Amino acid sequence: MSNSADNTQKAADAAKDLVTHAADAAKESVTATRKAAADAAEKAQESLAAAEKQINPVIDDLAARAQELANRSIHFCADNSERARRQIQSAAEATTRYVVDQPGKSLMLAAAAGAAVATALLWGARSRR
Repeated sequence: MSNSADNTQKAADAAKDLVTHAADAAKESVTATRKAAADAAEKAQESLAAAEKQINPVIDDLAARAQELANRSIHFCADNSERARRQIQSAAEATTRYVVDQPGKSLMLAAAAGAAVATALLWGARSRR
């Protein structure tokens, strides 16, 4: 039986060695996988940092252009508003001068305009019925 016991012990030792080697191989595989994942994460982080360095100036340029466009638009609106105000004031002054110089004609023009507006309103009211 000693032969059988020796064979059993040898088989047990061989199985133990096999399990130990498999465990060691699994540990090495896990370590290699972790290292590969860390390397991949580091490369991805470096790529993101490089992309950010390229994108930031573009974003800054776009923001500066948008600010410039907004400023030009504000100035354009202010200039046109001032121009419109001057034209309205000029028209009001011309109308006032005309009324002062031609009070009779002004009164007849105002009456005619009032009659035209009243007629338009009456026609509009009739067409809705």
